[in-house]
Amino acid sequence: MVRKGFKMFLYPGMAAEYEKRHNELWPEMQEMIHEYGGHNYSIYLDKDTNVLYGYIEVEDEELWAKSADTPVNRRWWDFMADIMETNPDNSPVSIDLSPVFHLD
Repeated sequence: MVRKGFKMFLYPGMAAEYEKRHNELWPEMQEMIHEYGGHNYSIYLDKDTNVLYGYIEVEDEELWAKSADTPVNRRWWDFMADIMETNPDNSPVSIDLSPVFHLD
């Protein structure tokens, strides 16, 4: 399993809406995440900075990278684009974090 950490950027005042949308995550989005090898997925919010910190474990990084091009993932990006910083294709602006410590 590959552990991945990343950060994204929420627009001010959108924390409740972001949480609401994730609490109502589409079943087909959940299925896609698992189908492409994603497990143990968590997202945390720093309320002082509106920075979102994500953590996911993936079975295979190449397989996980392919999940970005699925129709359900593209719809999700479009759905979320009004509340967070995005790239021109509506993918979230996401910066990978470098691991510095892990303890099982």
